Amino acid sequence: MADAASDKAEAGKSSALLEVGGSDAPAAGRPRTLVATERVGKYFPVRGGFLSRNQKLLRAVDGVSIRVRRGETVGLVGESGCGKSTLGRLILRLVEPTFGRVVYDGKDIVPLSAADLRPLRRKMQIIFQDPYSSLNPRMTVRDIVGEAIQIHKLAKTKNDEEEMVASLLRKVGLRPDVMGRYPHEFSGGQRQRIGIARALAVQPEFIVCDEPISALDVSIQAQIVNLLMDLQDELGVAFLFISHDLRVVRHISQRVAVMYLGKLVEQGTTEQLYAAPLHPYTRALLGAVPTPDPEKKRLRIVVPGDAPSAIDPPPGCPFHPRCARALKGTCDKEMPPFAELTPGTGHKVACWNPHTE
Repeated sequence: MADAASDKAEAGKSSALLEVGGSDAPAAGRPRTLVATERVGKYFPVRGGFLSRNQKLLRAVDGVSIRVRRGETVGLVGESGCGKSTLGRLILRLVEPTFGRVVYDGKDIVPLSAADLRPLRRKMQIIFQDPYSSLNPRMTVRDIVGEAIQIHKLAKTKNDEEEMVASLLRKVGLRPDVMGRYPHEFSGGQRQRIGIARALAVQPEFIVCDEPISALDVSIQAQIVNLLMDLQDELGVAFLFISHDLRVVRHISQRVAVMYLGKLVEQGTTEQLYAAPLHPYTRALLGAVPTPDPEKKRLRIVVPGDAPSAIDPPPGCPFHPRCARALKGTCDKEMPPFAELTPGTGHKVACWNPHTE
């Protein structure tokens, strides 16, 4: 665990919060930061083999700084296994960080005990990926949505609770008369609406949407995305929207962050990132997005090989073994800083040889 300890010490040296996307000082008309991480990381111990006594570390999240302002949606994209979901759970403290800080509304929540953290649970919620496994099949819709209302004592009477559940169901497009039914009686899209109602039950300020549409039919995905956008407009809730689908992320997000092998490699506004991606990996991801217009050809960039193991990441830039722009002696030796190429733009990239043309 020496590596984890050294990284924790290194993280402690950083005193500047919210390094992703610029200062936390709110500009005129810009909301202040609600949720942020500062060089947060999560290493999982992994045994080397069945008979091996050596223990290695899987670097699921490796020194990530990201922030979400009040009322905005930040998209988080990357290949499977890059650490997106782990980062979302670290922010909610469903997973304890190995090092770094998680800040909610200006307060570091990592040192908080379970009792001290409980009031914040109301403010931070999650919508899970799979609506089929995230709902208890033995509970009715009323119990699923009303459970958190009971736990946090948000209703004075049973009638108040019943009306709160009915109101939540209406907000997500379901009729209140479904309260007595069980999850197996609903379609995937309807189940996800129940999951959204459950997340909204405690009136949160921030929700992690962990690939909330990936398990749904394409015809239903747009309905759920539009529902989330409508709820954001109505309630002012902020989202960290984790997804593989870059088309959906472009539609729903104000800012986008790209992860690769546990690290952020690029971050900027949606317009910046989609119009002029700087990192070769971001360009490859965007090049793989299908376009419905046959006249509008997109440059497809083929990335050779598979992503390296997070147990034994390559030295230097983690993307250099697969990168056609890698500079020998630089990219394979030293990790590039995550910084703005043009100061003040908020468009950051971790690359020694970014695309600037």
